[in-house]
Amino acid sequence: MVARIVTHKERKIVLANFISLTTLQGVNYLLPLVVLPYLIRVIGIEKFGLIAFAQSLVQYFMILTDYGFSLSATRKISLCKDCQTQTSAIFSSVMTVKLLLAGLSFLILCMIMYFVPRFRNDWLVYILSFGAVVGNTLFPVWFFQGKEKMSYITLINVIGGITYAICIFIFIKGPKDYLLLPILNSLLFIIGGIFGLYIAFSKFKLEFIFQKYTDIKNELKTGWDIFISTVSINAYTTTRIFAVGLFTNNTITGYFSLAERIANFIQTFPMDSFSRAVFPRISKVFARNKKRALAIMQRIQFGITSGFIVSLPITYFIAPWIIRFACGSAHQEAVATLRLLLVAVFFVGANAFRVQFLLVAGKPDFYAKIHVAAAIIGSPLIFLLIQKFSYLGAALATVLTEAGVFTITWITIKKLAKEISQ
Repeated sequence: MVARIVTHKERKIVLANFISLTTLQGVNYLLPLVVLPYLIRVIGIEKFGLIAFAQSLVQYFMILTDYGFSLSATRKISLCKDCQTQTSAIFSSVMTVKLLLAGLSFLILCMIMYFVPRFRNDWLVYILSFGAVVGNTLFPVWFFQGKEKMSYITLINVIGGITYAICIFIFIKGPKDYLLLPILNSLLFIIGGIFGLYIAFSKFKLEFIFQKYTDIKNELKTGWDIFISTVSINAYTTTRIFAVGLFTNNTITGYFSLAERIANFIQTFPMDSFSRAVFPRISKVFARNKKRALAIMQRIQFGITSGFIVSLPITYFIAPWIIRFACGSAHQEAVATLRLLLVAVFFVGANAFRVQFLLVAGKPDFYAKIHVAAAIIGSPLIFLLIQKFSYLGAALATVLTEAGVFTITWITIKKLAKEISQ
């Protein structure tokens, strides 16, 4: 039965990419979990909260520069034949747009720091943190994913991540060294981005082709629906830390950020790497056989959901020990936040491959509408519930929003499955 749904060759390709991305994700998440206890003890929870707040602001600019290319451009590259000219044209147009958006992002950041006192007071933290946007813009993750060559992403990021962790232990010795944290983080992103470009040009024989205005406009149009979806998703995800930082203080923000990082690790590792590995492959399968692609998605989603049903209750009960390991004490603020966010993690995990299938099926408009609706309801809900329940309000808003997204997506996929089966 399995052989009829997924061929040996397809399993081999997906497995290789899954292993590469899981290794990468493991380093990206496990190293910070090793470093976090040290950082919180050395620089203090208040400075940790300030840096987390700055990173939440910078994350908006990463979303802007990504512009949905992690999905739209990945799909275009995966469907592109072995035509070097066409591949170079896609690569050049995407990179041109990303660089222009990075310049726009820096201008916006400067305006925010100039006009808003809250950001002006710690302007250096935000400037130093912005280097991550530059590096993220340069690193062509979407290209390697489209080519199903995730090992390059793993190689660069694993080396960079280990170097980053070592530098933290060597150079950060007290609260006065807190600015070194965004500096090291930005350097990691920028150096990784440069090496990523070098590999893309040297290994795949790419050429940079200067793009016409119409080419840039078409690229913006192609990624628009996914960009709107990504903005909408982050309107009720990234906004949580940002909103908690605005309405509370750096200490509470630090505790909330710690809990959210742990929840994100549970939510995305290794599911996110598997999702990225499957996406280009299942897109190719859908182009040949829609029913087969639907069957693959349903089987994968069932397995992922079952895994969360088993693992999340265990995590709920050991939450105090997890927080104690991370910051030396089982602070109730962090424990309560983590436990509440685990409910949202279930809804995300039980929905991940269903919502991705909308893009595989060429329904980016449906994908966008679902997340825009969630943002319209979820974003105000975050601010309202934070005012009512403080930091726990942000976690509660997340649960309600993700439950809504799960319900709408389930109904939409059910209708789409009927169309495919006819």
